[in-house]
Amino acid sequence: MRLTVFLAAACACAMLAGCSRPAATGWQGYLEGDFIYVAAPLAGKLETLSVAKGTHVEAAAPLFTLEHAAELAAQRQAAAQLATAQARLADLGKGARPSELAAVEARLAQARTAADLSVRELDRVTRLHDSRVLSDGDFDRARLAHEANVKQIAEAEAQLTTAGLGARADTLAAAEADVAAARAALERTVWSVAQKSQSAPRAGFIYDTLFREGEFVAPGTPVVALLPPENIKVRFFVPEADFAALQAGDNVRVTVTGRAVPLMAHVTYLSPQPEYTPPVLYNRDNRAKLVFMVEAVFTASNPIEADGTVRALHPGQPVDVTLAK
Repeated sequence: MRLTVFLAAACACAMLAGCSRPAATGWQGYLEGDFIYVAAPLAGKLETLSVAKGTHVEAAAPLFTLEHAAELAAQRQAAAQLATAQARLADLGKGARPSELAAVEARLAQARTAADLSVRELDRVTRLHDSRVLSDGDFDRARLAHEANVKQIAEAEAQLTTAGLGARADTLAAAEADVAAARAALERTVWSVAQKSQSAPRAGFIYDTLFREGEFVAPGTPVVALLPPENIKVRFFVPEADFAALQAGDNVRVTVTGRAVPLMAHVTYLSPQPEYTPPVLYNRDNRAKLVFMVEAVFTASNPIEADGTVRALHPGQPVDVTLAK
């Protein structure tokens, strides 16, 4: 009898507790952010950290710089090698120097003078040979000497033509390839130097800085976590009975604690997988137990955000979501 009375009283208390619980309106959720983790593809000591956690930056604002003395030295070396290759190519494209051309022209003049003398000598020797005064041997020597002088003229003319030309086509092609390779090496070093300094890809909130100046940063390791305002989204959990009524593109009203005016959003994704327990569950009964770590720093001027509705939102804030009518 005593046990029955106790159970009845317990049931009554449970019913009263259920009646006193506020009726749920809409769905519970929280804000989530898609962060941009800014990193450098090359390693190095963090030389300069240009931003502080909790500040706003505009697009293209400098974020950090890694040490790049080695990269600058490599860039100077590549620039010198490119200049050397370009000078070699330009030299190959030119003919001989003026003094060298003058020497070849002098040899050509000497060859022509010698040919003029030899042709006259050959005429005299030919007349004497025809009159049987000169032997065949003397005639052959004069004839061959004149032929040699004529060939020297052709040789000197060919040398003069060659001296006016540049290097052969294959040699020029090889030199051009050397210039292209040196230019590519310089571009690579310029890229390496540029990658040691990273800037903000978009305007946003510096959510966190992951290194301090003087620390070594491995390649590809994020140094700054950037949160653009448009990357803040809402995650909320809808019961099965309400899920079928939602579809992508539906407008929803998002109410954030501490804000009098709700924000508007639209549905972009509906999960195909059901979840029996949301990863993070906020409700009106335990929201008061939720705490946030607060950090504050005072400055001479405290800028006020012009929009006041997006940048002031922070991932992790609980929200109430209702379908907009």
